[in-house]
Amino acid sequence: MTKNIIDAGLVEQHNAKQRAELQADYDALGGMLSRRGVDIEALTAKAQTFGVAVPSWGAGTGGTRFARFPGKGEPRDVTEKMEDCAVINQLTRATPAVSLHFPWDKPADPKGLREQADSLGLGFDAVNSNTFQDQAGQSATYKFGSLTSTNKASRELAVQHNIDCIELGKTLGSKGLTVWVGDGANFPGQSNLRGALERYIDSARGIYAALPDDWQMYIEHKLFEPAFYCSVIADWGTSFAVAQTLGDKAKCLVDLGHHAPNTNIEMIVARLAQFGKLGGFHFNDSKYGDDDLDSGSIDPFQLFLIFNELADSQARDGAAFNPSYMLDQSHNVTDPIESLMSSAVEVQRAFVQAALVDRTALVGFQESNDVLQAAQTLKKAFRTDVSPILAMARLRSGGAIDPVGAYRAAGYREQVAVKRPPKAGASGSGIV
Repeated sequence: MTKNIIDAGLVEQHNAKQRAELQADYDALGGMLSRRGVDIEALTAKAQTFGVAVPSWGAGTGGTRFARFPGKGEPRDVTEKMEDCAVINQLTRATPAVSLHFPWDKPADPKGLREQADSLGLGFDAVNSNTFQDQAGQSATYKFGSLTSTNKASRELAVQHNIDCIELGKTLGSKGLTVWVGDGANFPGQSNLRGALERYIDSARGIYAALPDDWQMYIEHKLFEPAFYCSVIADWGTSFAVAQTLGDKAKCLVDLGHHAPNTNIEMIVARLAQFGKLGGFHFNDSKYGDDDLDSGSIDPFQLFLIFNELADSQARDGAAFNPSYMLDQSHNVTDPIESLMSSAVEVQRAFVQAALVDRTALVGFQESNDVLQAAQTLKKAFRTDVSPILAMARLRSGGAIDPVGAYRAAGYREQVAVKRPPKAGASGSGIV
C-alpha cells in the first residue's frame, strides 16, 4: 500500500469544497468539445496516462552565480528529497518517477532507497552523472574538462564515474543514464576543437559499453556555460552525430533552455524523432538564455508546439516512440514543491492540448497550402482551456483538484521546517 505523506483525508476535504464547481466547468467544457466531435472522457483518460519525472535536485532551493537564499525545510539528503517528490506526485498524480543525480544523491543503502521509493509509489527515471564538479578527495580534476580532458587520468575518472552511476541505477530500477558535461573552452586557442570531440567520443564509447541491453544513454547538449567560448556538445547536431556514432542505445536529450534565443526547438524535436534519436526532455522555460525557469511560465505556446510534434511522431511511429520526460529547473524565489507541481501541470496541459489538434484537418490544410487555416487549427487547440480536464484527471486518480492550494492548506512546508533544521553550508539541491 502506498504511503501518503500528506493525510489523504485533508486532501479529500480540500477537494470537497471545489468538487461541484469542477463538475460544472467539466460539463460545460464537455459540451463545447462534443460540438467539435471530441469526447472529453477520452481526453481525461489520456491525461491520466501522462507522467513526467521530477529532478531530485529541484526539491531544494537553487541559486545563481552570485548567491543562494536557502528556503525553510529544505531536504538535507536523498531520503528527504524522496518525501518531497512523493508530495508532488500525491497531489498532481503526474510525476510517478524521480531522476537522481550522483554523487549528490548517492545512497548509503541503494536497496533501502528503492524500498522507500516503492513505499511512496515512486519509481526512478534516468540517473544523472556529475563530472562538472570536483568531489572531495578526487584523484584528478575536471577543471579543464572531464570526458574531453587532455589529462588521461581525468578522462578515466569521468568514465568510471558514469559506469558507477549505471551500476547504482540498475539497483534502483532505472533504465537510462543522462550524460551532460560542462567541457569546452573560455578562450580561443585554449582547446583543439576537433581533438576535444574525438576525446569525448572515445570516452563515451567506454560508458556505452557498460550499458545494459535495455538501457538508454541520453546525450545532453548545452550552448554555453560554463564554457563561454565554445562547448564540446553545444547543439543538437553534435549530439545527434555522437549518438549515431555510438549506436542504437544512444539518444539525444533536449533541454528547453539549452538553445540560442529564438531557436525553433519544435523543429529540432521533429528532426530527432524522424531519425530515431529523440531520447527525452528536460522541461523548463527560458527568457534570455539557460534560465531554468518553471515550465510554461514564459512561452506556453512553444511548449504546446513541441507536444504537437510529439503527437505527430506518436501517430506515425506508434508505441515504438516513447521519449522520456523530465523536469529540470532551478527555484530561487519560490517553494520548490509548488514550482514543480505547477510545472508538471503545465507540461501535462500541453500534452492534452496537443491531443486536441484535428490532425485530419491539419494535414488537409497543409497539403492544400491553406496557410491560415493550418495555423488556426493549431491555435484552436492551444486556446482551449483544458484545466477542468486536468483537474478531473487528478481527482479521479486520487490527487488534488488544486494541488498548490491543497499543499498550502496541509501546512507541509511549515511541518518539515521543524523536522529539518538548516544544515550549515549545505544545499538541498546539490547545486551551489
